[in-house]
Amino acid sequence: MMVEETLMWSTQWLSRFAVALGGFLIFVGIILIGVFVLIFLGLDVSILESEKYRMLSLWALLAIGLLDLVSGIILRRR
Repeated sequence: MMVEETLMWSTQWLSRFAVALGGFLIFVGIILIGVFVLIFLGLDVSILESEKYRMLSLWALLAIGLLDLVSGIILRRR
């Protein structure tokens, strides 16, 4: 009985870890695709580092992170 509980707990932990890792990889993938599109269109990527656009890019990253969190919660509940 104890072995079954330990196995069940480790399976649940592994499932949660896989969902969290998958969400993180999706988040990083979205950022990389965005940078690729900027470079492909011929825009300077360093524009995101300028003082003028820094807050905009940080808000965009925050919004993407929150959407990623929500999607992770939805995936976890399924």
